[in-house]
Amino acid sequence: MSYNMTNVLGILFANTHDGAVPELAAKRTIASIPFGGRFRMVDFLLSGMSNSGMSKVGIITRSNYQSLLDHIGSARPWDLARTDGGLTLLAPFGRNNDSGLFKGKLDALSSCLSYIRHTGCEYVVLSDCDLVINPDFTHLLDVHIEAGADITAVCHTDTYSEDETRDASCFKVGPSGRVEAVSVNRAMAGKRTMDLNIYVMKTSLLISLVEDLVSLGKFSFSVDVLQGKCAELNIHAYEFSGFYRRICDLESYYHANMALLDPENLSKLILRERPVYTKDRADAPAKYGFDSSVTNSMVANGCVIEGVVENSILFRGVKVEKEAMVKNSILMQDTVVGSGAKVENIVTDKNVVIGDGISVVSAESCPLYIAKDRVVK
Repeated sequence: MSYNMTNVLGILFANTHDGAVPELAAKRTIASIPFGGRFRMVDFLLSGMSNSGMSKVGIITRSNYQSLLDHIGSARPWDLARTDGGLTLLAPFGRNNDSGLFKGKLDALSSCLSYIRHTGCEYVVLSDCDLVINPDFTHLLDVHIEAGADITAVCHTDTYSEDETRDASCFKVGPSGRVEAVSVNRAMAGKRTMDLNIYVMKTSLLISLVEDLVSLGKFSFSVDVLQGKCAELNIHAYEFSGFYRRICDLESYYHANMALLDPENLSKLILRERPVYTKDRADAPAKYGFDSSVTNSMVANGCVIEGVVENSILFRGVKVEKEAMVKNSILMQDTVVGSGAKVENIVTDKNVVIGDGISVVSAESCPLYIAKDRVVK
């Protein structure tokens, strides 16, 4: 029998890993980066928590969080607009440095301990927002309880490049599933068990760890908890086998989006029993001109297509004018591609305008990013 998930608190870190994609996170959190034609990164974890029955979720911010506030609103799309619990946006202030902003996850959690205690939840799930993933949190907690673990960490075993492991933690896992050793931020290519930065533990343990370690001037969850207390705590590895992508740079963001053009990947990410919710903009259906052609692409509501679109993802309100060509590209909300223009292997932010007859082409291995509100003439 599954545990009552209303007694589980979710904590999301909105700004962790902002530096991985400075182009996209210059004026927004990584949690609010647009993804997949109509979503934001935070939608996937937030929807997973809502689908599991978790009714109390806190999002810890740090900077550039206006777009996140605009997107979350009342949290009604995720059924978290509640007078008792629901979604809470937590202040970006730490207690242990002159700037006021927190240094690491432990410092951030330290400033939120009163909120964590006030929820009265027995368990807590912590997660970053750099993942495109749709986990079953109910099963995760059941496995955690059955294993008798202190902390259960979601991970995935695969062959990774040095770039993929450079800013990540990797586990050495014993035959019983216990984590025996943790390496942090070491660039190691090859088969590795990578930490996906999703953890479940008892709330009382989290509070104890935060109070003890912050008092000693320690702020890193990966270094000071996972690595530092690996021998002391029973840290259990939960192998995630579903579809996921980790956003660690612009190239990984580009390829993660493009992966959704494969229907098999899309069906593994957005499940009938675990849908992904987002803010609704209430656009009209997409319109296609008589001479338009769209092949293997995702086209959101509100788009107007009069040219050719191939292997691309178009967010809401994108316009592709007559004789324009869009290929292998990601065009965010309200981008306009002018008549006769050519766009290939490009990522545009919101409200970009590509002028008539302009050709903007990049290599697939190195997609070009065009910043928000830019006009290319």
